[in-house]
Formats: sequence, structure tokens, C-alpha cells
Amino acid sequence: MKKIGILFGQENTFPQAFVDRVNSKKENSIIAELAKINKVIQGEPTEYAVLIDRISQDIPFYRAYLKNAALSGTAVINNPFWWSADEKFFNNALTTRLGVPVPKTVLLPSNQHPPDTNEFSMRNLEYPLDWQGIFEYVGFPAFFKPFAGGGWKNVYKLDNADDFFKAYNETGQLVMMLQEAIDFTDYFRCYSIDRRDVRIMQYDPKQPHHLRYVKNPKPVEEKLLKTIEEYVLILNNALGYDFNTVEFAVRDGIPYAIDFCNPAPDADYHSVGEENFEWVVESAANMAIRKAKSHKDGVNNLTWGDFITSFTSGKKISPNKNKNE
Repeated sequence: MKKIGILFGQENTFPQAFVDRVNSKKENSIIAELAKINKVIQGEPTEYAVLIDRISQDIPFYRAYLKNAALSGTAVINNPFWWSADEKFFNNALTTRLGVPVPKTVLLPSNQHPPDTNEFSMRNLEYPLDWQGIFEYVGFPAFFKPFAGGGWKNVYKLDNADDFFKAYNETGQLVMMLQEAIDFTDYFRCYSIDRRDVRIMQYDPKQPHHLRYVKNPKPVEEKLLKTIEEYVLILNNALGYDFNTVEFAVRDGIPYAIDFCNPAPDADYHSVGEENFEWVVESAANMAIRKAKSHKDGVNNLTWGDFITSFTSGKKISPNKNKNE
């Protein structure tokens, strides 16, 4: 019997619906359950062929557990080693090589020194930075956000340099990035499951969280939808995420990838709505079953992105010119 588990935190609607959907399919020798963790011994396998991770970004103990499970043969979704190494600025940098438009973005050092360091620890950093050059490159208005993290924490909308320096002085030891604000006419949030199934949802980030998924979406040009789907697959194949969301802001008909590192994306019935919820439950269940069927005991059952496999094999990423330049 191959077991599929789901590791989760405070969310209530998706985990049980996922388990029920897998079990309703009555696949031979495959069952799903809410994961149970007790004694964790180094190098020892878990009872799960597949684990869907929805919470380890907030619980370091779970992250260590999942890495140990993966080492012992569990197919962990998403790959806990890559997720630990990934961050938003690198994603933007990689995307400039993939031909997917992204906003102009600059990485900045933390406003205050990291713990146990001082000014002598950062002697390679030229200071003051070329603020004028940075502002001219990015432009205003702009967004100021952590280079890693999510949930709209510590995100600022800035209109000028004075706004920037005020916000910068509030960010403490956070490493931040300054990013061009895209004045969009349309905005989309897209599920990507198993790097093959894509659901494009009209989304309004300016609304309160529970109203952001547009319930009566307007018609969208088919060509734009196909381009967005293509970009979603390009990004997730490169990064290796099997359960992710990608957000696009459309300016002058061009979709710009805004946020594409959400490996525990919102899947709550009350926020995404009935139709989107049904789609993501069904797609995630089918993915988990496919992973369970292909699972092999005691070997590496993780999946990796094209970036890693190309990099480790010595292949070069095609230096496609970014389409927003």
C-alpha cells in the first residue's frame, strides 16, 4: 500500500478535501491521509510515498523532517531542498534569461548590519550606493519588498526617493529589493500543478484578500491567455515547482511576471471560490496519484527544475533577450 500524506497548518478546507478526493478515486493500493509525524530518526524512511507540503515554510522542524524523508525516498512536493535555496531576486534574475518579461528590479543590502557583524564585515560594499542610478533604472512609482518571503509582509508602495529612504530606515536587517511598479490593465493569478496543468484566474490585488479572485471575470483575448499559460510553464519547468502560483500584471498587452515563488499557494475555498477550489483539489489529487504510482522505494523521488539539471550538466541557459526591454 502506497500512502499519500499532506502536511498543513492553519488551513481548513483544502487538506481534507484533497485527502477525500484522492481516496474517492479508489486507486489500487493508494490511500491518502492527513500526515502524522512522531519520532524522526536520521536516515530512516517515512511511511509515505508522497508528501504534499503546505506549511514547512513556517515550521523549521517540518522542513528538516521533509529533507530527511526525501533522502529516504519520499516524493516531497515541493522539493524541500530547492525551496530552501530559492528566493525572489534570484527568480527574477533567472527569468531575464528565459524570455519572460519581469519588472526592473535591484537588490539592496539591509539597512542595518546583520547579527554579529559591523561595518568592517561589509568592506567590499561601496557606500553610499549609486542611489541616483538605481532610481533612474527602476523609476517611480516602485515597490520595495523583501528579496525572500511572501504574504505581502514588509511591502511598500513608493512614489519618490523620500518615500524610499523613509521605508528603507524601517526595514532593519531585511535584505530588500526595489522593483518597478507595473501600471496594469489586467492582473492574473495562475495555478501550476505538476508543471502541466495551468489554471488562469483573474485577480485584483488592490482588493481585500477575500475579494481578490474575480467572481464574474470579463472576456480575455485568447492570444493573451495562451502567452500567460506558456510563461507559467516556462517558469515552473525552470524552477522545478510542482505546486505553485504565478502572478502577472498586464501592461500594454504584455504580461509581466510579478510573483512566481508561491510553493504553498492559497487554496482555501472561501478565498479562491468554488470553481477554482474544485479545479485545484482535482488537479492536486491527480498529481499526487501519478507521483505515488511512479514512486520507487529507497531512491531519490524528488523532481528538479531545468535550471538545476542544465546547470549541473554544464549546459547553458539560453540568453534570450527579455521581452520588456
